[in-house]
Amino acid sequence: MSNSDVNSMAAARNPSRTAPPTPRRDGFHLISNVPIDWDKPVPRLGTYAFRDITYSKSSVDAAARIAFDRAQVLHAFTPTTIREIQMALEDATDDPYVGVVILTSNIDAEQYTPAFCAGGDQTVRGDGGYQDGTEIAPKLRVLDLQIQMRRCPKPIVAQVRGYAIGGGHILHMVSDLTLASTNAVFGQTGPRMGSFDAGYGCTTAAALMGQKRARELWFLCKFYSAHEAQAMGMVNAVYKDDELDGETARWVRRMISNSPTALAGCKAALNAAQDGAAGISQMGGEITRLFYLSDESREGRDAFLEKRAPNFRSKL
Repeated sequence: MSNSDVNSMAAARNPSRTAPPTPRRDGFHLISNVPIDWDKPVPRLGTYAFRDITYSKSSVDAAARIAFDRAQVLHAFTPTTIREIQMALEDATDDPYVGVVILTSNIDAEQYTPAFCAGGDQTVRGDGGYQDGTEIAPKLRVLDLQIQMRRCPKPIVAQVRGYAIGGGHILHMVSDLTLASTNAVFGQTGPRMGSFDAGYGCTTAAALMGQKRARELWFLCKFYSAHEAQAMGMVNAVYKDDELDGETARWVRRMISNSPTALAGCKAALNAAQDGAAGISQMGGEITRLFYLSDESREGRDAFLEKRAPNFRSKL
């Protein structure tokens, strides 16, 4: 069955008029789980060459992969790391061919303990924030990345192997979806290290798992297995490690077959309540973009350029 056939709403239709209802009618099981071929590496953007991450795209599956590449420190991030992710995410957001973004890490289990991200690199933590020599003044640059991830109109999937701890745990929570290996471990460390995230780190945790569990997460700083995290509402699905890439590909392929405008609208709407006026503005921007495509909106532009009174009702 071709990819276009699989994406048809009729792909899993049973021709029997008396067929019993089944969730497999959605056809999700028909989508290929062959791992994505990241055939378009992007080692640099302009004159800047990435050093803390790798960035690549797939010409077949219309997706982008942003991966932490600091395995020697469990992919703990510095301001440089975060800035590079911001650059890659902006490029993926602006690329009309990219439909889904995967945030993950490069794993070398034979040399280093697997990790998604262990949070901020404490060796560059200074007074008032993090400073690796690239900031004008110490700051919490990762907070800007969190907002950028929320504003990105495309689904962001956190693919987690090993430790997702501290600031790395928050990045997976801020992602739209989280798919985890059975070896994934989730948790917070901030209060044990004189740190915390009173923004998305706390509010998203409460939205995902409820107030009591979120307080447990932050007050006790316990670590949780992938299946425990799934039961708490932090993780969408858990797969065997050797199946994770293929199952992630299946999720990506379903999303890129869906309407990108509908996905962007859903993401903006789902974020709106938690993000307050900024979230409503984001949702309003998606609505405005659609309105600009209408004859009614074009009439306002054309009338202005032609120096005449608009006749909006004629375009309804």
